[in-house]
Amino acid sequence: MNRLSTTALVLILRALSPLMAQEVPTPLEASGYAKISSYPEIEAFVEKLDQISDVLTVERAGTTVQGRSLFAMKFSASGFGQDSTKIRILIFAQQHGNEPSGKEGALMLATSLIRPENRYLLNQADILIIPQVNPDGAEAGRRRNWNDADLNRNHLIMTENETRALHRLFDTYQFEVTLDVHEYYPFGEAWKQYGYRNNTDELLGCATNTNVSEHIRELQNKEFYPYLKQYCSDRKVPLFLYTPGGPPEADYIRHSTFDINDGRQSFAIQQSFSFILEGMNAEGEAAERMAQRARGQMTAMRGLIEYACENREKLMHLVHGERNRALHSLPGAHVDIQSVHSGTGEKLQLPVFSYATHRDTVVTVTNYRPLVTSLTTVVKPSGYLIPKNLVKVADWIVRQGLSSGWPEIGPRDLVEEYAIEKIDSTDFEGDRVVDPVVRVQPVQPDRSWDDYIYVPVEQTKGTMIVIALEPKSMLGLVTYPLFADLLHIGTYPILRVMKKQDIRK
Repeated sequence: MNRLSTTALVLILRALSPLMAQEVPTPLEASGYAKISSYPEIEAFVEKLDQISDVLTVERAGTTVQGRSLFAMKFSASGFGQDSTKIRILIFAQQHGNEPSGKEGALMLATSLIRPENRYLLNQADILIIPQVNPDGAEAGRRRNWNDADLNRNHLIMTENETRALHRLFDTYQFEVTLDVHEYYPFGEAWKQYGYRNNTDELLGCATNTNVSEHIRELQNKEFYPYLKQYCSDRKVPLFLYTPGGPPEADYIRHSTFDINDGRQSFAIQQSFSFILEGMNAEGEAAERMAQRARGQMTAMRGLIEYACENREKLMHLVHGERNRALHSLPGAHVDIQSVHSGTGEKLQLPVFSYATHRDTVVTVTNYRPLVTSLTTVVKPSGYLIPKNLVKVADWIVRQGLSSGWPEIGPRDLVEEYAIEKIDSTDFEGDRVVDPVVRVQPVQPDRSWDDYIYVPVEQTKGTMIVIALEPKSMLGLVTYPLFADLLHIGTYPILRVMKKQDIRK
């Protein structure tokens, strides 16, 4: 009887959903924008939307350290992920618990997507929204998760439940488009002393790693960014490129990091059309200007969805083609493992707020480095041999969902190892990372491979594998304390395999 009553209630609610969708306020809206949504409020709100909508299915995609759920809100006019002609879009917010406006904007976006007038979007796209990746951190009002891990620096080593859950979803649906939603804090003392600060509501960061398809990066910068800037401007939301660094007289300005350990680049390196969005944070109380902040985030998210739907065929063709090209790269293909931010002589006209005049203005940045230039490359091998006793690396292979198996090394295959002659360090965006002096040498062909795991590079995450496992990579596993013991004077334990068909003659 209870089951029948529940089913009947759901059917009635869904029949009324066109009307109810207009009336379901988010927790933030219900508070008059005075109170940030709590986890219990979000849970109740998400479940209510799920009950009244026939285009929304809610999945609990993972669990945090403290047992909170990560809600994956899947919007589709058909079965989610079942129509190969529809573009797949992943939007996720609040990896950092003290950056709440993305969560609020995502919930507002969710309400709008179930309205009948927006169904045209769901006829062209399957959209998955995770409004809150770090509920433990959000409830504690802190940046990091309950394990004191920065989730947006965890997408390579993936030690945390939250990042693993996010990547399981990506691996399942292979989204063509992704957006990682954050907030930036422009109110630091160094900028106050400089006399200016950034005052743009929304900042967009494109893919910057040089191993991401040049065609994808070009489309992002030359077509999508101007589109989104105009889209937001038409709706009274200022948007600019995400250009961290500075202040200009003290440090250079760049286009964000090229590291693949964050939410944007970890998906971009798999040849996705991936971005980071940074809304302006509050200077004082967390809910300060929240109506404006949440609206700005929602507007930019919606702009990405509109662009993806309008350019669905072009984007899908580009992403699928570049993924196939990366998966089946020709012998002798190279992977960049060390890079640097470079200038071109171009000056940046940076929109700022003047502390002296209390007005918006523009400053000219001469130390502007918009390019990422490769310093060191390696030939992409066929795969890597991992000693079975490297349990931490074996566990990482599982966490990343990588294909692996028994080594099948033929007599004509080339197996190489690195001799680590010296361990220096080098600058990486203001930090020091290890920079070993290495020499590559062939391994004796009579060695037994019974104690190794073979990880082929010909898989979706192939480029990531190379960046992660090369000892000289400034973005690799060896730069993390968890894997620091891989690197020592002598021989590097992870071996490179060049199958005979991949050796350039």
